[in-house]
Amino acid sequence: TMGVSARQGQIFLRSLVLLLLSGTPAPHRAAGQLRYAVPEELEHGAFVANLGEDLGLDVSTLLARRFRIVSRVGARQHLEVNLENGILFVNERIDREELCEAGGTCLLHLQLLIESPLELYRVEVEVQDINDHAPTFPWKEYVLEVAESAVPGARFPLESAQDPDVGTNSVRTYQLSPNGFFSLEVQTRSDASKFAELVLERALDREQQRTHRVLLTAFDGGVPERSGTAYILVMVLDANDNVPAFDQPSYRVSLPEDAPAGTLVIQLNATDLDEGSNGEIEYSFSGHAPPHVRDLFRVEPRSGQVLLKGPLDYERASLHELYVQAKDRGPSSVAVHCRVLVHLLDVNDNAPEVTLTSVSTPVVEDAPPGTVIAVISVLDRDSGENGRVSCEVNPDVPFELHSSFRNYYTLVTTEALDREAVPEYNVSITARDMGSPALLTRSTLTVPVSDVNDNAPCFLQPSYSVYVMENNAPGASICSVSALDPDCQQNAYLSYSIADGHIHGMPVGTYVSINSDSGHMYALRSLDYEQIRSFQIQVQAQDAGFPPLSANVTVHVFVLDQNDNAPVIISPMPRNGSVATELVPRSAGPGYLVGTVSAVDADAGLNSRLSYQLLQATDFTLFSVVPDTGELRTLRSFLDQDATQQSLVVQVRDSGQPALSATVSILLSVVENMPQTISDFSNFSLPPEASSSSPLTLYLLVSLGSVSLTFLLAILILMAIRCRGKRHPWRGSGCSPPQCRCCPGPGTSSNGLKTSNLAAQLPAGAAPAACLDGPAGGPPGYCYKVCLSPESAQSDFMFLKPCSPPRNNEKGPGHLPAPGKRAQPGQQLQVSKQIKQPNTDCLPPSMQWPALKRYSIWQGGNRRGGWKGCVEAGRFESHCLLQ
Repeated sequence: TMGVSARQGQIFLRSLVLLLLSGTPAPHRAAGQLRYAVPEELEHGAFVANLGEDLGLDVSTLLARRFRIVSRVGARQHLEVNLENGILFVNERIDREELCEAGGTCLLHLQLLIESPLELYRVEVEVQDINDHAPTFPWKEYVLEVAESAVPGARFPLESAQDPDVGTNSVRTYQLSPNGFFSLEVQTRSDASKFAELVLERALDREQQRTHRVLLTAFDGGVPERSGTAYILVMVLDANDNVPAFDQPSYRVSLPEDAPAGTLVIQLNATDLDEGSNGEIEYSFSGHAPPHVRDLFRVEPRSGQVLLKGPLDYERASLHELYVQAKDRGPSSVAVHCRVLVHLLDVNDNAPEVTLTSVSTPVVEDAPPGTVIAVISVLDRDSGENGRVSCEVNPDVPFELHSSFRNYYTLVTTEALDREAVPEYNVSITARDMGSPALLTRSTLTVPVSDVNDNAPCFLQPSYSVYVMENNAPGASICSVSALDPDCQQNAYLSYSIADGHIHGMPVGTYVSINSDSGHMYALRSLDYEQIRSFQIQVQAQDAGFPPLSANVTVHVFVLDQNDNAPVIISPMPRNGSVATELVPRSAGPGYLVGTVSAVDADAGLNSRLSYQLLQATDFTLFSVVPDTGELRTLRSFLDQDATQQSLVVQVRDSGQPALSATVSILLSVVENMPQTISDFSNFSLPPEASSSSPLTLYLLVSLGSVSLTFLLAILILMAIRCRGKRHPWRGSGCSPPQCRCCPGPGTSSNGLKTSNLAAQLPAGAAPAACLDGPAGGPPGYCYKVCLSPESAQSDFMFLKPCSPPRNNEKGPGHLPAPGKRAQPGQQLQVSKQIKQPNTDCLPPSMQWPALKRYSIWQGGNRRGGWKGCVEAGRFESHCLLQ
């Protein structure tokens, strides 16, 4: 590591000394660019300039902003930038003679590019020549033939020494070794190059000295000075006193650069006054003609025609200088020289070159208009109008070109892009020069558009309706929702979720779930049509973009009814055992209404439509059941041979598929007189399914029981207090206090009250007890004592069987006494039962129970009082009036 550091230090010091010795001026901006100077032949790593400081850039961001030198494909990278400190250094050895074949200023044109934001800088680095080459002659010994007749002052051009260096480092002067016959005169060409001419100072005498050998030395102007030598052998020839002569010493000719090989450049003509071989002239290039001239042109020795030999290129050299000599064929011939200047005419033979210097792709679709997409450089090697280039893009793309520097363009957007409409653009860039005919070059740049999350998901349907059969299996798929997002990649990745909400007080997440990837929805619980008919949920589809976008859709879930509930018989309900009992008078005639079998079905529609039929009977000719109403009636009168006990089985069947049914067994006892007993047809309560359908019902029942117990205790206490205050409360009733037998008072009917749950409302001063008794031979009577405080408004009673059977059941409510009137003695108590089939389509399952019956109970009283009770919609109320 220490060796490498020391070597870099030596390189830096050496380059610094060379810069100081060459007198390089400080870097400066000229026409929007920087210019530096650097000597050639510097080693790798030599310091050239501090670009970060000169351009005012933050060197800490050069690497992140991709600061770099943009060069043409295949070009050698002579210079490089250190991204850590912004220093421009030599990347590889620079040979000025190899880099710039022609003389003059040798420049390296650098394009510096930095991104974020995109900026372009132009830097010119002048490669300065150092004296690294010594002058050389093409020959070690040059033979020069000079006629002895040459007069003093005659000039003989010598072949020039070649030095690849330029400026002061090129050939500066020539020097001739001391001799008594020749001197040296240095001449300057039009390109400032030097060549030597040998000048005859004294007449030659071949007979005294046949040859002269002198040393020619060429010196350059570099530091340190370098030189090259060659010997000139002067051979003195016999006199040929006439030399050829050209028409003029210099010629100018113009030639198009696309002239084919063999084209006549110029016809030279020289004359010699001698005759014979001394007058025959041969043409050739002079000895100091450059090698590249000999490669491009040739001279016909006999005719003097200068012909084109190789291809010309105006862009490499626009002017060629030819030196042609003419010499006769006589002895001691002397060569004469002329100069031919060939000016090349530019031809539009170079099409423009389009180079994508920097491309910033892909471009985001929300890029604002004016966003730079690429930097494009255009080069045409022709000159003049042939080298002027215009650049354009195809009109059907939202891009345009802006010219920043000469032959540099930036491709920018002209309007907002939409990846969903066009995901990729093929931009055709056309570069056309101004020549005639014009040449053009087309280059295609593919500009992909990157996605931005600018599109929300969209469901395939505005809403979804799902029909699910009840009693579905938990976890079963019920439907699938799908949404589309026109974006791509993660912006189009959708996840599905269910919005928060409640269904009948429960979170929606307890009913359904959704697969976040596929949108498949699953039922988490088994649905019950009798509890929930329909519900709706909100499904959200959200993409994975930033920020995320979402859309909602409503899913309506309809639960379809299934015949999963068998009919429930609510009347008659057996009190003990599994058989309902009923008494039928033997005197009943055909059509006598024994009772009505009532049932309910929690299902809906056809599944809840019930029909009744007599499944079993002791005698099918004696009883029948109305299929629609369930009324049990007699078909004929009883005969003496008919059994006194008739066993019936009534079946209730719904209309579902498959049909479900329930049966009830009824035991009918045929009696001569109807006792006042409790009938199973009127004693009904809630089925267990309805009473325990929910915890709320249990809570209500417990609360109701507690309140009833408290109320009963209060009544008992109040009753005891009143009985203690009045020692003879039972006088006038016909009964003794210790034993409350239901004795009908004057005017009271022998008919008792049917059992019912009544809420009795007794005004102040009402009788504290009501006693019912049955006739002789019947079951024992029932006696209830009720003591109500003045504040008491309601109480519960049980329906009681009448003490004597009704007569033939033929009278309806129209024969009952009007409210407030006394019933006539002996008038029967009429009970009308109107059983209404439940409408399960509009009631929840918890309400589909037999409380929809309506009962009207009338009791004819004595001359001082009467009872009226009404039961409807599961709520029993009674008003007790005593006059």
